[in-house]
Amino acid sequence: MIRWVQLGAARVPGGNGELRLMQRGSEFSIFAGADELMGTRLSGSEEALACLAADRLQDRARPQILIGGLGMGFTLRAALARFGAEARITVAELVPEVVTWARGPLAGIHGDSLSDPRVTLYIGDVGDLITDGSARFDAILLDVDNGPAGLMRAANDDLYDPYGLRQANAALTPKGILAVWSAAPEPAFTRRLQAAGFHVEDHRVRANGRNTGPRHVVWLATKTG
Repeated sequence: MIRWVQLGAARVPGGNGELRLMQRGSEFSIFAGADELMGTRLSGSEEALACLAADRLQDRARPQILIGGLGMGFTLRAALARFGAEARITVAELVPEVVTWARGPLAGIHGDSLSDPRVTLYIGDVGDLITDGSARFDAILLDVDNGPAGLMRAANDDLYDPYGLRQANAALTPKGILAVWSAAPEPAFTRRLQAAGFHVEDHRVRANGRNTGPRHVVWLATKTG
């Protein structure tokens, strides 16, 4: 039996948790305690986060995209593949070591995505970019925790509470998209999105991108008015 080997560890700023980069044979995963946050076996739902938003924004000539959470780069690579050459994609990653891993042991997975001229990397809280008032995004894609019920960091809840959702709404262009990844459904979050001024769809997507295996949730919330 092939055992997991730890390649790196990182504290989460403002949180009590620790991320661990693990390898087992050719498989990589990032764990928070005993919980697997992401892994190379299951990338379909993270890719769907970008693809669902891109399908709704096909008419945008120069879309401005904000991705909250680099992780293993599945959402970023899907966004680069689906959005055109004129797109501009900002990736906010709170944990600096995640970027170090992307350029080190996970470089074969990330490929050249971080050096793509369309990409700007921001080391810090995605909430700062949403609330600073200086940018208007056509899409905000959030995968910063295990879903609206934060696992890693209490401050992540601020992104998903009524005030945080209103801030995200204000940061979007007309008919802009807020897409949120979650490991599990949460009906109360759907209601909060609606109260914040969004038309909401929740999509159940396969974690492995095929027709079998566990399902995750992607909320696709369109700014109304």
